[in-house]
Amino acid sequence: MTIRFATVTLLFAVCAALAMPSVNTASAQSIDTPARYALLMDAETGAVLYEKDADVSFPPASMSKMMTTYVAFEMIKTGAFSIDDTTVISPETWREWRGRGSTMFLNAGDEVTIGDLLRGIIVQSGNDACVALAVAMAGSEPAFVDWMNQMAADLGMTNSHFVNTNGWPAEGHRMSARDLAILAQHLVNDYPELYSIYAEKSFTYGIDPTTGRPIIQRNRNPILGRVEGADGLKTGHTEESGYSLTASAVRDGRRLVLVLAGLDSERARSRESQRLLEYGFRNFKTYALFTAGQVVEEADVWLGDANKVPLVVEKDYTITMSRFDRNRMKATIVYENPVPAPILAGQSLAHVRLEIPNRDPITIPLVAGKDVGNLGGMGKISAAFAHLLFGSAN
Repeated sequence: MTIRFATVTLLFAVCAALAMPSVNTASAQSIDTPARYALLMDAETGAVLYEKDADVSFPPASMSKMMTTYVAFEMIKTGAFSIDDTTVISPETWREWRGRGSTMFLNAGDEVTIGDLLRGIIVQSGNDACVALAVAMAGSEPAFVDWMNQMAADLGMTNSHFVNTNGWPAEGHRMSARDLAILAQHLVNDYPELYSIYAEKSFTYGIDPTTGRPIIQRNRNPILGRVEGADGLKTGHTEESGYSLTASAVRDGRRLVLVLAGLDSERARSRESQRLLEYGFRNFKTYALFTAGQVVEEADVWLGDANKVPLVVEKDYTITMSRFDRNRMKATIVYENPVPAPILAGQSLAHVRLEIPNRDPITIPLVAGKDVGNLGGMGKISAAFAHLLFGSAN
């Protein structure tokens, strides 16, 4: 038997199929950013389009409120709470957070719904709203923080640790850009109905004591209304970590997630987020490689009751890559030829090896598409004689 290498050309089409598990980096990086930490990811395939110190943890500031809402979304999904449930703001929460950073303008004794607290966190970035929500759901902020850390571990956020619910500077309260991107993916995918709050541009709560008018709280996310398809997520800022943003946008069914941290101004945060998202949408695309059950090649069979066996893929495969690299990709099918009978459908027989510039090779298994039995006694004699005369597999 011989090992056969067949170089093939694959035709691609845009696809919203299942992600290829082994694909995680889309291309060599051809862009840079002044942000200290960054990650740009295709949310469907998990392909990283750009990264910069993405696994280095830093103080995430208000971006950590994404985990606060994630835990709250889970409590609502399980039925433990409803967005219409109410809680009364305690004097302790009001005194602790009155005027400390961003607030939702809660007052002691206010009866407020869970839905309003979520909007106070997401739209207004209220520090007071985070603590009020934690007390309502877990009985205390430390108990809620324990949930946050457990949930982060469950999601595979290996470079994150939470000390409080709102990202107020605290020793050991840290996240990485990759963990923030993972969290953003889960917010979008796990709770799509509640995630829609992240796209709201304003929220009205409270009364201005000087004018007597309702307080309109506006979303600080700089890409909402400025980047096509933008629908989230959260800004952050501290003296140590600078200006930061976790952002997401979707176009034609394709979603990108961006994390930037360590910029020196709001203007730089707005400019860089728009620039990198446009770069991702413009230069990368998700392509269908194979669909489940697709016959990629047919292998010869030795001493079988069929001359050929189809080599098929078992599931859908897609890949995200730059438009430039697409034209330079090489695909090779590797298998032994002929394949000795008997053969069982689903038996691993071959693989496709994809070689893409600046990336590790990718291997996609191929299996037998049908059973092939052994030849009978006379058939084996005829096949052997034919092989001697003509070199035929059968």
